[in-house]
Amino acid sequence: MRKPRTLRRGDTLAVLSPSKGLPALFPQVYEAGLATLRELGFQIREYPSARMAFDEVYAHPELRAADINAAFADPDIAGIVSSIGGDDSARILRHLDLPLIARNPKFFIGYSDFTSVSVALHLQGLVTFNGPSVMAGFAQYRHFPPAYQAYLRDTLLAPSPRHVLPQFPDYANGYGDWSDPQHCCDLAGWRSDAGPRFLQGSGTHHGRLFGGCMEVLEMLKGTAWWPQADFWQGRILFLETSQEKPSLDYVKYWLRNYGVMGVFGQLAGLIVGRARDYSGEEKAQLDQVIVQVVRGEFGCSNLPIVSNAGFGHTDPQLVLPLGIEFAIDCEQRQLIQCESAFIL
Repeated sequence: MRKPRTLRRGDTLAVLSPSKGLPALFPQVYEAGLATLRELGFQIREYPSARMAFDEVYAHPELRAADINAAFADPDIAGIVSSIGGDDSARILRHLDLPLIARNPKFFIGYSDFTSVSVALHLQGLVTFNGPSVMAGFAQYRHFPPAYQAYLRDTLLAPSPRHVLPQFPDYANGYGDWSDPQHCCDLAGWRSDAGPRFLQGSGTHHGRLFGGCMEVLEMLKGTAWWPQADFWQGRILFLETSQEKPSLDYVKYWLRNYGVMGVFGQLAGLIVGRARDYSGEEKAQLDQVIVQVVRGEFGCSNLPIVSNAGFGHTDPQLVLPLGIEFAIDCEQRQLIQCESAFIL
C-alpha cells in the first residue's frame, strides 16, 4: 500500500465536494469546519466544487472528479478533505484519472458517500481514510470532549505507529438545525455509549482494513470498482449504516450477499459501526441479524465479529485507514491499529 506522508502544521489541504453541494446551502456549517482545520494549523485551498451551487454539483459529476484529479496532481497540496457526503459520488468514478492519482498518494478523508471514491482509490493501492468531513465532524469540533479533540488532532498531526482505538463514554446521534445560525454546529441526542460488542470469536486476529458505508458499497457491487474475488483474503471488513436507518431486513440482505460471494469465509474479522438512530432494542436485533447470517447461514462460527464500534454516522467518530494492518483482540476486547497510516 502507498501511504501519504505525515501532515504538518502549515500544510495546505484541498477542500472539495465529491458528493452533494451542501456548503452552498449551509455556509455557516461549512465555514465552521474550515475554521477548525485552520485552528489545527492547516492552510485551506477550496476547489470549485466546494461552494458550487447545489444543482450544479449534482449536474456535473465530471467537475467534481476534475477537482479530485487536480488536487492529487498539485504538489503543493498535502491532503484532501471532503466537504460532506451525499448519495451519488459513484457517478464521478469514471471521470477520475486513476493512474495520476495512484502516482501521487495523499491524505484523503471523508465518510458516508465518500466511500465510493475512497474504495476506488484504495483499489489503486492507496491508503485512504474513513473519518470526519468538513461539515460533519470538523464543524462540530469545539463541541466534542477534550479527549476526542486530542485524539483527532493527534491522528492528523502526531500519528502513533501502533495504538488501541480509544473509546469515548458518550456519543451523539445527530446535529443541531443547520439552518439555525446559533445552533447549526451543535451535537444532538447525546447518550451513553456501551462501547464495542464482541459477538463471537476468540484469540487475536490480524488483517488489512477495508470497508465503509454499507449502502454506498451496494452501489459498487458488480462494477469495475468492486474488489476481485481473492481480494478479501485476510481482510478485516468494517461496515456502517447511514442516517437513512436501513431496515434490519435490508441489512440482512446486504450481508447475505457478502456471504454468497464467499467473503465471510476469507475475512480475518468483521466490525460493524454504531448504528445511527437505532434504539437499544434495534441494536440488539441488529446483532442477532449479523450473527444469524454470518454464523447461522454461512457457517463462519470462528470469524471475529464486533458491533457498535465508534465510527460512521454518529459522533465522535474514529478514523479508519483502509489498507492498514489492524487486529481484533477478542480476549482483551480491543481494536488495534498495528502500523502507521502515514510515512513517518
